[in-house]
Amino acid sequence: MITAYISVGSNIERDYHVRAAIAELRLLSEACSVSTIYEAEPVGFEGPNFYNGVIAINTSLSLVTLQATLKQLELQYGRSPSAKKNQSRTLDLDILLYGDCVSDTPAIPRADIFKFAFVLRPLMELCPDRVIPGDGRTVRQVWQAFDREQALWPVEDFVI
Repeated sequence: MITAYISVGSNIERDYHVRAAIAELRLLSEACSVSTIYEAEPVGFEGPNFYNGVIAINTSLSLVTLQATLKQLELQYGRSPSAKKNQSRTLDLDILLYGDCVSDTPAIPRADIFKFAFVLRPLMELCPDRVIPGDGRTVRQVWQAFDREQALWPVEDFVI
């Protein structure tokens, strides 16, 4: 079994889609942990605020199969196959870390870990002492060095 950390985000029917993603990912794993769900303003475009979080799963799926499964879930829940990066979306699922893997396709560890508070903060909740493969720092060290100002607050009434 490999532990994979997956970011989840939605700004269209966000409560429904984040809950659906959590339920779907639980079906793929014998063990599943979910971070606090955060509300965050969109980055790079105008639109409704997102709900974001990170889910850790233990999986026997290969990296390629897990990636394909996540893309299928996005489509199943209404994401357009031609969706652009900077636009509203029903569901966005990205593999952040996959065991100790370093990969170019898909890009693992995902660069979003180093760019966005809505990815890094919930990841830090789940695995603060995890060393990021290919980087050498722990998630906590990256969070402590994170200097970007991004609005982010916990969704108090989001109970899983």
